[in-house]
Amino acid sequence: MGTLGTRGGDAHQNAGKPAGSKNLHSNGGAIQKVPAVYISYWGSEWNSPTAPSATYTYTKAMVYNNDFFGNVGGSAWNDIVTQYCMGVTKGATSCSGVSSTNFITNPTGQLGGTWIDTSTVPSSPTQTDIANAAKRLAAQFPTAVIANSTFMVYTPSGKSMSGFAATPGGSWCAWHSSTTYNGSPFAYAYIPYLPDAGTSCGMNFVNKTNDTAYGTGYFDGFSVVAGHEYSEAETDPFPSSGWVDRQGAENADKCAWSSKSANISLGAHVYAVQPTWSNLISGCPSV
Repeated sequence: MGTLGTRGGDAHQNAGKPAGSKNLHSNGGAIQKVPAVYISYWGSEWNSPTAPSATYTYTKAMVYNNDFFGNVGGSAWNDIVTQYCMGVTKGATSCSGVSSTNFITNPTGQLGGTWIDTSTVPSSPTQTDIANAAKRLAAQFPTAVIANSTFMVYTPSGKSMSGFAATPGGSWCAWHSSTTYNGSPFAYAYIPYLPDAGTSCGMNFVNKTNDTAYGTGYFDGFSVVAGHEYSEAETDPFPSSGWVDRQGAENADKCAWSSKSANISLGAHVYAVQPTWSNLISGCPSV
Protein backbone atom coordinates (compact mmCIF):
# COMPACT_ATOMS: atom_id res chain seq x y z
CA MET A 1 0.00 0.00 0.00
CA GLY A 2 1.44 3.38 -1.01
CA THR A 3 0.86 5.93 1.74
CA LEU A 4 1.44 9.70 1.83
CA GLY A 5 2.63 10.87 5.22
CA THR A 6 2.02 14.26 6.77
CA ARG A 7 4.23 17.25 6.11
CA GLY A 8 7.53 16.62 7.83
CA GLY A 9 6.73 12.96 8.51
CA ASP A 10 7.53 9.68 6.83
CA ALA A 11 5.42 7.77 4.34
CA HIS A 12 6.03 4.51 2.49
CA GLN A 13 9.41 4.04 4.13
CA ASN A 14 11.56 7.08 3.29
CA ALA A 15 8.97 8.85 1.19
CA GLY A 16 8.15 11.79 3.43
CA LYS A 17 10.85 13.84 1.68
CA PRO A 18 12.61 13.70 -1.70
CA ALA A 19 14.57 10.48 -1.80
CA GLY A 20 17.73 11.63 -3.56
CA SER A 21 18.93 10.80 -7.05
CA LYS A 22 18.24 7.06 -7.24
CA ASN A 23 15.82 6.42 -10.08
CA LEU A 24 12.70 4.34 -10.16
CA HIS A 25 12.88 0.85 -11.63
CA SER A 26 10.18 -1.43 -12.96
CA ASN A 27 9.20 -4.44 -10.90
CA GLY A 28 7.77 -5.95 -14.06
CA GLY A 29 4.15 -5.15 -13.33
CA ALA A 30 1.42 -3.08 -14.94
CA ILE A 31 0.94 0.63 -15.47
CA GLN A 32 -2.25 2.42 -16.49
CA LYS A 33 -1.96 2.94 -20.23
CA VAL A 34 -5.06 5.14 -20.59
CA PRO A 35 -5.69 6.41 -17.06
CA ALA A 36 -9.16 7.07 -15.73
CA VAL A 37 -10.43 8.18 -12.32
CA TYR A 38 -13.76 7.40 -10.69
CA ILE A 39 -14.78 9.08 -7.43
CA SER A 40 -17.11 7.88 -4.68
CA TYR A 41 -18.20 10.47 -2.15
CA TRP A 42 -19.15 7.96 0.50
CA GLY A 43 -21.83 9.00 2.97
CA SER A 44 -25.12 10.89 2.83
CA GLU A 45 -23.27 13.81 4.45
CA TRP A 46 -22.03 14.81 1.01
CA ASN A 47 -25.61 15.81 0.11
CA SER A 48 -25.71 18.51 2.81
CA PRO A 49 -25.84 22.05 1.33
CA THR A 50 -24.32 23.69 4.43
CA ALA A 51 -21.96 21.18 6.10
CA PRO A 52 -19.28 20.73 7.24
CA SER A 53 -19.05 24.54 7.41
CA ALA A 54 -21.11 27.34 5.90
CA THR A 55 -18.10 28.67 3.96
CA TYR A 56 -16.41 25.44 2.84
CA THR A 57 -19.26 23.07 2.11
CA TYR A 58 -19.21 19.52 0.85
CA THR A 59 -20.60 20.89 -2.41
CA LYS A 60 -17.55 23.14 -2.84
CA ALA A 61 -15.22 20.29 -1.96
CA MET A 62 -16.82 18.07 -4.60
CA VAL A 63 -16.67 20.81 -7.24
CA TYR A 64 -12.99 21.39 -6.45
CA ASN A 65 -12.09 17.70 -6.72
CA ASN A 66 -14.28 17.08 -9.78
CA ASP A 67 -12.82 20.09 -11.58
CA PHE A 68 -9.26 19.01 -10.76
CA PHE A 69 -9.67 15.48 -12.04
CA GLY A 70 -11.88 16.62 -14.90
CA ASN A 71 -9.08 18.81 -16.24
CA VAL A 72 -5.80 17.19 -15.13
CA GLY A 73 -5.72 14.86 -18.14
CA GLY A 74 -3.59 16.37 -20.89
CA SER A 75 -1.82 18.72 -18.48
CA ALA A 76 1.91 19.32 -18.59
CA TRP A 77 2.06 18.30 -14.91
CA ASN A 78 0.73 14.83 -15.71
CA ASP A 79 2.92 14.47 -18.80
CA ILE A 80 5.80 13.43 -16.51
CA VAL A 81 4.28 9.95 -16.16
CA THR A 82 4.33 9.28 -19.91
CA GLN A 83 8.02 8.26 -19.68
CA TYR A 84 7.00 5.09 -17.80
CA CYS A 85 5.88 1.85 -19.41
CA MET A 86 5.26 -1.86 -18.95
CA GLY A 87 6.90 -4.74 -20.79
CA VAL A 88 10.46 -4.09 -19.65
CA THR A 89 12.82 -6.39 -17.78
CA LYS A 90 12.41 -6.31 -14.03
CA GLY A 91 14.90 -3.82 -12.66
CA ALA A 92 14.97 -1.65 -15.80
CA THR A 93 15.16 2.10 -15.19
CA SER A 94 14.25 3.19 -18.71
CA CYS A 95 11.79 2.22 -21.43
CA SER A 96 14.26 2.31 -24.29
CA GLY A 97 13.11 0.11 -27.16
CA VAL A 98 9.62 -0.50 -25.76
CA SER A 99 6.64 -0.32 -28.09
CA SER A 100 4.74 2.97 -27.88
CA THR A 101 1.60 0.99 -27.05
CA ASN A 102 3.10 0.02 -23.68
CA PHE A 103 3.52 3.53 -22.28
CA ILE A 104 1.29 5.54 -19.98
CA THR A 105 -0.64 8.12 -22.01
CA ASN A 106 -2.09 11.43 -20.88
CA PRO A 107 -5.45 11.93 -22.60
CA THR A 108 -7.93 14.63 -21.69
CA GLY A 109 -11.16 13.74 -19.95
CA GLN A 110 -9.76 11.28 -17.41
CA LEU A 111 -12.59 11.72 -14.89
CA GLY A 112 -14.78 8.77 -15.77
CA GLY A 113 -17.56 9.50 -13.30
CA THR A 114 -18.56 10.43 -9.75
CA TRP A 115 -21.15 9.05 -7.36
CA ILE A 116 -22.51 9.90 -3.92
CA ASP A 117 -22.79 6.60 -2.08
CA THR A 118 -25.42 7.29 0.59
CA SER A 119 -24.72 4.13 2.58
CA THR A 120 -23.65 4.78 6.17
CA VAL A 121 -19.96 5.39 6.82
CA PRO A 122 -18.65 3.85 10.07
CA SER A 123 -17.14 6.31 12.51
CA SER A 124 -13.77 4.68 11.79
CA PRO A 125 -13.92 2.69 8.53
CA THR A 126 -11.44 -0.12 7.99
CA GLN A 127 -9.44 -0.80 4.85
CA THR A 128 -11.89 -3.57 4.02
CA ASP A 129 -14.77 -1.09 4.33
CA ILE A 130 -13.00 1.26 1.95
CA ALA A 131 -12.21 -1.51 -0.53
CA ASN A 132 -15.87 -2.51 -0.52
CA ALA A 133 -16.89 1.11 -1.11
CA ALA A 134 -14.53 1.21 -4.09
CA LYS A 135 -16.14 -1.94 -5.46
CA ARG A 136 -19.61 -0.40 -5.06
CA LEU A 137 -18.31 2.56 -7.05
CA ALA A 138 -17.02 0.29 -9.82
CA ALA A 139 -20.42 -1.37 -10.02
CA GLN A 140 -21.95 2.01 -10.87
CA PHE A 141 -19.71 2.26 -13.94
CA PRO A 142 -19.78 -1.16 -15.62
CA THR A 143 -18.06 0.12 -18.78
CA ALA A 144 -14.97 1.28 -16.88
CA VAL A 145 -11.75 -0.37 -18.03
CA ILE A 146 -10.63 -1.79 -14.68
CA ALA A 147 -6.98 -2.19 -15.69
CA ASN A 148 -6.70 1.53 -16.45
CA SER A 149 -8.85 2.94 -13.64
CA THR A 150 -8.33 4.17 -10.11
CA PHE A 151 -11.43 4.12 -7.92
CA MET A 152 -11.13 6.84 -5.28
CA VAL A 153 -13.15 6.79 -2.07
CA TYR A 154 -13.64 10.06 -0.16
CA THR A 155 -15.11 9.96 3.34
CA PRO A 156 -16.85 12.88 5.09
CA SER A 157 -15.51 15.05 7.87
CA GLY A 158 -15.00 13.23 11.15
CA LYS A 159 -15.31 9.72 9.71
CA SER A 160 -11.81 8.62 8.79
CA MET A 161 -9.82 5.42 8.96
CA SER A 162 -7.59 5.13 12.01
CA GLY A 163 -4.12 6.41 11.22
CA PHE A 164 -5.28 9.48 9.30
CA ALA A 165 -3.52 12.60 10.57
CA ALA A 166 -6.74 14.01 12.05
CA THR A 167 -7.26 10.90 14.23
CA PRO A 168 -5.42 10.29 17.53
CA GLY A 169 -1.85 9.29 16.83
CA GLY A 170 -2.41 9.50 13.07
CA SER A 171 0.51 10.10 10.71
CA TRP A 172 -0.68 9.81 7.11
CA CYS A 173 -2.86 11.81 4.73
CA ALA A 174 -4.05 9.26 2.13
CA TRP A 175 -3.11 5.99 0.46
CA HIS A 176 -3.68 3.82 -2.58
CA SER A 177 -3.80 0.05 -2.73
CA SER A 178 -5.21 -2.83 -4.76
CA THR A 179 -7.50 -5.79 -4.40
CA THR A 180 -9.47 -7.89 -6.88
CA TYR A 181 -12.81 -7.16 -8.50
CA ASN A 182 -14.61 -9.73 -10.63
CA GLY A 183 -11.42 -11.74 -10.63
CA SER A 184 -9.16 -8.93 -11.91
CA PRO A 185 -6.59 -6.72 -10.15
CA PHE A 186 -8.30 -3.54 -9.01
CA ALA A 187 -6.66 -0.22 -8.05
CA TYR A 188 -8.29 2.04 -5.52
CA ALA A 189 -7.36 4.96 -3.29
CA TYR A 190 -8.57 6.43 -0.03
CA ILE A 191 -8.89 10.19 0.46
CA PRO A 192 -10.12 11.20 3.94
CA TYR A 193 -11.66 14.65 4.45
CA LEU A 194 -8.27 16.34 4.27
CA PRO A 195 -9.27 19.74 5.74
CA ASP A 196 -9.82 17.88 9.04
CA ALA A 197 -6.01 17.56 9.26
CA GLY A 198 -5.34 21.22 8.42
CA THR A 199 -1.84 22.13 7.33
CA SER A 200 -0.53 18.64 8.20
CA CYS A 201 -2.18 17.38 4.99
CA GLY A 202 -1.73 20.34 2.70
CA MET A 203 -4.16 23.10 3.65
CA ASN A 204 -2.60 26.39 2.39
CA PHE A 205 0.51 24.47 1.31
CA VAL A 206 0.88 26.63 -1.82
CA ASN A 207 -1.86 29.25 -1.52
CA LYS A 208 -1.55 31.03 1.81
CA THR A 209 -4.73 33.06 1.29
CA ASN A 210 -8.08 31.31 0.97
CA ASP A 211 -10.44 31.94 -1.93
CA THR A 212 -13.71 31.56 -0.06
CA ALA A 213 -15.75 31.42 -3.27
CA TYR A 214 -13.96 28.39 -4.76
CA GLY A 215 -11.81 26.98 -1.98
CA THR A 216 -8.27 27.47 -3.30
CA GLY A 217 -5.90 27.49 -0.35
CA TYR A 218 -8.28 25.82 2.07
CA PHE A 219 -8.64 22.88 -0.34
CA ASP A 220 -4.96 22.80 -1.46
CA GLY A 221 -4.59 19.45 0.28
CA PHE A 222 -7.16 17.81 -1.96
CA SER A 223 -5.26 18.53 -5.17
CA VAL A 224 -1.82 17.92 -3.64
CA VAL A 225 -2.71 14.69 -1.82
CA ALA A 226 -5.30 13.19 -4.19
CA GLY A 227 -3.03 14.18 -7.08
CA HIS A 228 -0.18 12.35 -5.36
CA GLU A 229 -2.19 9.12 -5.06
CA TYR A 230 -3.51 9.43 -8.62
CA SER A 231 -0.02 9.78 -10.09
CA GLU A 232 1.26 6.81 -8.10
CA ALA A 233 -1.66 4.68 -9.27
CA GLU A 234 -0.80 5.51 -12.88
CA THR A 235 2.77 4.26 -12.47
CA ASP A 236 2.23 1.57 -9.81
CA PRO A 237 -1.45 0.63 -9.73
CA PHE A 238 -0.90 -2.63 -7.83
CA PRO A 239 1.76 -1.75 -5.23
CA SER A 240 4.63 -2.49 -5.48
CA SER A 241 4.66 -4.26 -8.83
CA GLY A 242 5.20 -1.19 -10.98
CA TRP A 243 7.73 1.65 -10.75
CA VAL A 244 9.45 2.10 -7.37
CA ASP A 245 12.92 2.95 -6.10
CA ARG A 246 15.27 0.74 -4.07
CA GLN A 247 13.55 1.74 -0.83
CA GLY A 248 10.07 1.07 -2.22
CA ALA A 249 9.13 4.73 -2.73
CA GLU A 250 6.85 5.52 -5.67
CA ASN A 251 7.09 8.43 -8.09
CA ALA A 252 5.09 10.90 -5.97
CA ASP A 253 6.61 9.72 -2.69
CA LYS A 254 10.04 10.84 -3.88
CA CYS A 255 8.84 14.42 -4.30
CA ALA A 256 6.32 14.61 -1.45
CA TRP A 257 5.95 18.07 0.14
CA SER A 258 8.66 19.38 -2.18
CA SER A 259 9.56 23.07 -2.17
CA LYS A 260 8.97 22.88 -5.94
CA SER A 261 5.24 22.42 -5.35
CA ALA A 262 3.20 25.15 -7.02
CA ASN A 263 -0.07 26.02 -8.71
CA ILE A 264 -1.01 24.72 -12.13
CA SER A 265 -3.81 26.16 -14.23
CA LEU A 266 -6.55 23.71 -15.18
CA GLY A 267 -9.71 25.01 -16.78
CA ALA A 268 -10.82 28.21 -15.07
CA HIS A 269 -8.87 27.73 -11.82
CA VAL A 270 -5.46 27.02 -10.31
CA TYR A 271 -4.66 23.98 -8.17
CA ALA A 272 -1.77 23.29 -5.84
CA VAL A 273 0.24 20.21 -6.83
CA GLN A 274 3.57 18.63 -6.00
CA PRO A 275 6.08 17.46 -8.59
CA THR A 276 6.46 13.76 -9.34
CA TRP A 277 9.74 11.99 -9.97
CA SER A 278 11.29 11.98 -13.44
CA ASN A 279 13.86 9.33 -14.31
CA LEU A 280 14.78 11.44 -17.32
CA ILE A 281 16.30 14.11 -15.07
CA SER A 282 16.86 11.88 -12.01
CA GLY A 283 14.93 14.32 -9.87
CA CYS A 284 11.79 16.24 -9.09
CA PRO A 285 11.01 18.66 -11.92
CA SER A 286 9.66 22.13 -11.35
CA VAL A 287 5.87 22.22 -11.48
